[in-house]
Amino acid sequence: MTTLVFGHKNPDTDSVTSAISLSYLKNQLGYNTKPVALGKVSRETKYVLDCFKVEEPEVIDNVKIQLKDLELDRVPGSLPTNSIIEIYHIFKSNPEIKTVPIVDENNRLIGIVTMKDIAMGLMNGNIYKLDTTMANIINGLDGKVLVKSNEEIQGNIGVIAYYSESVIGHLNQYDIIIVGDRYKVIEDAIKSQVKLIIITGGKEIPEKFLEMAKENGVSMISVDKDTYTTSKLITQCNYVSSIMRHEDIIQFNENDYLCEVKEEMINSNFRNYPVVNQNMEYLGFVNKKEIINPHKKNVILVDHNEYRQSANGLKEANIIEIIDHHKIGDITTDNPINFRNMIVGSTCTIVYRMFKEYNVELPHNIAGLLISGIISDTLLLKSPTTTDLDKEAVKELNEILDLDLERYTLDMFKAGTSLEGYTAEEIFNRDFKEFTLETKKVGISQVFTLDIESVFERTPEFINYIKQIHFENEYFLTLMVVTDIMKNGSYLIYKSDNDRLISLAFDVKAELGTFVDGVVSRKKQVVPKITQALRML
Repeated sequence: MTTLVFGHKNPDTDSVTSAISLSYLKNQLGYNTKPVALGKVSRETKYVLDCFKVEEPEVIDNVKIQLKDLELDRVPGSLPTNSIIEIYHIFKSNPEIKTVPIVDENNRLIGIVTMKDIAMGLMNGNIYKLDTTMANIINGLDGKVLVKSNEEIQGNIGVIAYYSESVIGHLNQYDIIIVGDRYKVIEDAIKSQVKLIIITGGKEIPEKFLEMAKENGVSMISVDKDTYTTSKLITQCNYVSSIMRHEDIIQFNENDYLCEVKEEMINSNFRNYPVVNQNMEYLGFVNKKEIINPHKKNVILVDHNEYRQSANGLKEANIIEIIDHHKIGDITTDNPINFRNMIVGSTCTIVYRMFKEYNVELPHNIAGLLISGIISDTLLLKSPTTTDLDKEAVKELNEILDLDLERYTLDMFKAGTSLEGYTAEEIFNRDFKEFTLETKKVGISQVFTLDIESVFERTPEFINYIKQIHFENEYFLTLMVVTDIMKNGSYLIYKSDNDRLISLAFDVKAELGTFVDGVVSRKKQVVPKITQALRML
C-alpha cells in the first residue's frame, strides 16, 4: 500500500516542498510513498516547482477509507458464454467462493451468479431447451467429437431412451437428440437434419452414419455417460447468462467511501457486493466482514500535527510518522509512531538533516526544494524563528545549488506575493490556520507581499470576508496578518469579540490596518502574543 505524505491545508512552500522531499527520501530507503497536497499550490510554490522542474503533487481533500483501500475478494470474472456447469465447478472446487462475477470481453461487470441462482435455474428453467456452443457441450459432458458441423447449438432437446415406431418420422420436431446405439433413430435424426446428436454410453458408431451426418450438416458427439445422466446434465451446458442476475445488483465504485456504503451494506441481505472502477471494469467483491476491520490509508504528516489543519477523515487513517516544527497539537494515534519535532524555522531543515543522517545523496532538484522551503518559512533567515540549524542547512544546500540567494529569494517572493487575479477569499485562505488558544477558537491568516498598496486598496473586501467567516465559525478572533517583507513588519486586519485583545497582544492602538513593527512570524510571535493577551482578559 502506498503511503501518502502531505502537509497542512492551504499548503505553503515549506509544506509542499518538505512533503515532496521526504517522500523522495523514503522511497530511496525502500518505502512506497507518494507526496500529495491538501489544496492547490500557491504561486510561490509553483514558481519553486517550475524552477527545479518538479511536478505539482496531486491534490486530495481527504484520507477517508475508500473501497479501493480494502482487501477486495478478487474472484476472477467469467464470460456470459461460459456454461452453467463450468460455473458450478468453480463453486465446487473453491468452497470459499460464494459469488461469481460475469463480465464481458473488456472485464466490465454485466451480472453475478450464486449457487442459489444455479439451483433456481435448474428448478425453474426449461429443461428441454438448449442455447450454447459445441465447446460448452463437449466440456460439460466430457464428450468426444465425432462430427462437428456447428459451432453454436440452439433448440429443443429430445431424449430417445427407447425404440418405438412412433418416434420415427417425428424427430424433425427436435434440434438436439440424446440417444444410445439405436441406429434407426440415429439414421432418421440425420435425415431430419437435426443440429446435434449425442450418443450416450460411449458406443462406437458405424462409419456410414458419420458420413451421413457430415453430408447433412449434423454434429455428433459421443459421451460415456448413460442417457439418463446426460439428459440431466445437458441443460447445465447452457450459457450462464441464461441464469445470471443482471438487474437490481447493488454495486459500488472503488472510489466510494466506506462510511457512505456501510449503511447500505448493513441494511441489505446480500453476501457480496461487486466493486468496479470508473469504466465499470470489475475489480472484486467487498463483503460485510471486510468493513468491520478495514485497512486504513497509511499517511505521513509534515509541517503540522493538528486535526483542524490536516486532511478530512484523518481519524480514519493510519498515521505512521510526523515531521514538524510547530507546537504539539491534538493528534493522537493507536500505536507508537516516529514523531520528530524540532525547534527550527522550517520543516525542510528537519528533512535535510534526515538526508544527512541516512547518508542519502541529494539530487539538485530536491536540494532546490529544500532550500526554497527554508527561505520561504524564515524570510531568508530573517524571521525570529530562524535557528543556527536553518542557517547551516541553507549554506550547505547552496553549495550544491550555487544560487544568488538574494536574487532568487526576491524572484520567489515576487512570484508568490502578487495578489493580482485572486479573490479576497482566496488570498485570505491560502495560508490560513485555525487554533484553539486558551479555550477560544481563533482563525489566523498570513499574507506575505511586496505590494502592500494592493492590499490597502481592497481592505473593504477583506473586512467583509473576515466578518463573514468570523460569525460562521464562531471565532473569538479572526485575524489577517499582512506581512510587508521589505518593512519587516505586519499590518493587522481583524474582527474580535473583545476590542482590547489586539492592543493587549501587540501593544498598539486597536484599529483596523494598524502596523506592528518586527512581527513577521505567526508561529513565533503572533500566536504566543495572542495567547498571552487572552490570559490577561
